[in-house]
Amino acid sequence: MAAEKILVVDDDTNICELLRLYLEKEGYEVAIANSGSSAIKIFQDFSPSLMLLDIMLPVLDGWQVCREIRKFSDTPIIMLTAKGETFDKVLGFELGADDYVVKPFDAKEVMARVKAVLRRSGSAAQPDIKEVQYDKLSINLTNYELRVDSKKVDTPPKELELIYHLASNPNRVFTRDQLLDEVWGFDYYGDSRTVDVHVKRLREKLEGVSEKWELKTVWSVGYKFETKD
Repeated sequence: MAAEKILVVDDDTNICELLRLYLEKEGYEVAIANSGSSAIKIFQDFSPSLMLLDIMLPVLDGWQVCREIRKFSDTPIIMLTAKGETFDKVLGFELGADDYVVKPFDAKEVMARVKAVLRRSGSAAQPDIKEVQYDKLSINLTNYELRVDSKKVDTPPKELELIYHLASNPNRVFTRDQLLDEVWGFDYYGDSRTVDVHVKRLREKLEGVSEKWELKTVWSVGYKFETKD
């Protein structure tokens, strides 16, 4: 199945590249436009499933772009802007915008809004649900949610990514360096003790929950998620 296409329109190249990074990590195909006039042309050539559209653009602003796009397409549009006044939001919605994100924004929030708008529009492909489950334990990386004995437990993203990685590979031993590479990324330059700190915090949340699995230290090597028959 072909990837969903997202067009990002912003004259700030740093914001464009940040959004590209997150969107491509989620499996979307991304095109970038840095002006209103180029946005309309790229939109017609690229045929995106959704457009992230900044309001403060040179020559043609986001409102004008939105107005032009709505003349020939009902593709979902999420407006990006530093303006948070109610008037701006109302105007955006009246012109046909589907959602509105105020800068500075959290990129993960934007990803959640993209998925929600695509889902509402009916154009989103069903995403692969990244979830592993064991006795009294559910780790959902799609929603970034950890449930212990059916209760949601607040867990920082990196802790959740770590336990998901270990639990997705039961009984496999990972060294600290492997976990840094595979969970934190090859460009992370922190100390391997970072892994120990995260495991310690996870243990506080998971200790004694079930006799069928355990987050276990393999002395002088690393860690594993051990399952028991």
